[in-house]
Amino acid sequence: MCGRYAQYSSADAIADLFGAAIEIEGLGPRYNAAPMQWLPVIRQRPNGERVLHALRWGLLPSWARDETIAARLINARAETVAEKPAFRAAYRARRCVVPADGFYEWAKRPDGKQPYFIHSTDETILAFAGLWERWTSPADGEVIDSFTIVTTEANPAIQPLHDRMPVILAPDVVDVWLDRTSDPARLSALLMPSPEERLAMHPVSRAVGNVRNEGRELIARVTDAE
Repeated sequence: MCGRYAQYSSADAIADLFGAAIEIEGLGPRYNAAPMQWLPVIRQRPNGERVLHALRWGLLPSWARDETIAARLINARAETVAEKPAFRAAYRARRCVVPADGFYEWAKRPDGKQPYFIHSTDETILAFAGLWERWTSPADGEVIDSFTIVTTEANPAIQPLHDRMPVILAPDVVDVWLDRTSDPARLSALLMPSPEERLAMHPVSRAVGNVRNEGRELIARVTDAE
C-alpha cells in the first residue's frame, strides 16, 4: 500500500525531467501528501504532449454515484488492475505518472509504529505508475479529475515494513507507460517491484502519522530513541 508520500521538487524540476508543460498553479512542497489532496500528476494527451496537472488522490470512476468511493481507491493492485471494474478502463486508456520524492511505510514496534522514509539512492524524483479518471457529479455537474497509485509486491528490503510498494517506473519505460497504444503484455511487465539498490530508507519522526503536520523535518532521519 502507498498511503502517504512526499513531493517537494519544484514544478520546473518535474517538468524538465518528464518533458511536460506546466498547467498547475500554486504548487508548493508536500512532505506529507495524503489521500483526497490535490497533487501534481503528469498526463499525456493524444498528440503526445505531456502536461503537469493537479489531480485529487483517490480514484473516482466515471460511474460512481458519489464521491465516497474515492477514499477506498487510493491504490490499485498491479495483479488485478486490468480486470477490476474500478480500474480497467483507466488502465487501458488513462495512465499517468505521479512524481514523488519518496514515500512512507511503518514498522511495527512494541511501543507503536515507526515510520520510515523511502527514497531514491541518488535523490532523483521517482515516477509512480498511476491511473486517472474524470468524474462528473450527478448532483451538481462538478467535474473532478482524480488518480490512484498502482502498487505491487514489496521488494525484500521493504518487506519488513509492508508487503506492498508503489510501482516505480524506470526512466526508460515512462514513455511506454504513458503511450495509449502500448501493448498490454508490455505494460504488465512494468508492474514489478523496484530493485533494492535503487532505494534507500531511514526512520523519521512519528509526526508524519498526522496528516495535519507538514514540513521538511518530517523526512529528517531520527534515532530510535527519538
